[in-house]
Amino acid sequence: MNTQAPRQGDGTIGKALDVLDLIAGLERPVRFSELLSLSSHPKATLYRLVQTLTNLGMLRYDVDRQTYAPGLRLVRLAHAAWRQSSLAPIARAHIDALSEAVGETIHLAQLDGGQVLYVDKRNAAEPLELFSQAGKVGPGYCTGVGKAMIAFLSDEAQVNALAQQAYFAHTAHTHTSAESLAAELADIRRDGIAYDREEHEPGIICVAVPILSDMGRSIGALSITTSTARKSLSDLTALAPHLQSTARDIAEAAANWQFPSQ
Repeated sequence: MNTQAPRQGDGTIGKALDVLDLIAGLERPVRFSELLSLSSHPKATLYRLVQTLTNLGMLRYDVDRQTYAPGLRLVRLAHAAWRQSSLAPIARAHIDALSEAVGETIHLAQLDGGQVLYVDKRNAAEPLELFSQAGKVGPGYCTGVGKAMIAFLSDEAQVNALAQQAYFAHTAHTHTSAESLAAELADIRRDGIAYDREEHEPGIICVAVPILSDMGRSIGALSITTSTARKSLSDLTALAPHLQSTARDIAEAAANWQFPSQ
């Protein structure tokens, strides 16, 4: 696992957030020696940051196991951010109804630095084994929700988002360049519908739509996901009106909320 090089100009706060991102991303308690091997910070800097974060309750230190994990103060802040900045509380009843109507897996997502943050999910009657879970971060360039959101960014924001993609070929169908992705984004912006054509996981397809503010700004995206063993892309296209109607309902419910700008 490689971490990003320290960002210039972010100072101590930026470095501390790098450490929190690293520990949270591991999804398990971690020893300082492992943090040191993964971090780009010098040992003395990393130790000082970890001790400060622990003293502030942002990290929790297990004395017996000698490991660090996210602290309860961080959990409390995360819950507050979830309530105030996430579409999930607003959209819950709407995606419940959509899931029941179509009988397939529903994903609700928002864009975070060019990447997809899954903020809620409803499983089908017969759940699929999928990468995506609520709270997990996924790629923007090869997911239906990611492409739906990136397509409706401003020109400058879209260029920035395209530059942040890895373009790793997860399958034979994955976009491997900004140029090929940009061509599809133009179609998505015209049609208002995006697809995942087995681009992230083999055998998994989806249809997705953006959730747009009254100013046409993407505040999230919604998708119906299934497997090629159950449905075709044509079948999913037939479900798109349900998806679009739900996206409009969520956008209307979110109109009085203030979400982070994209």
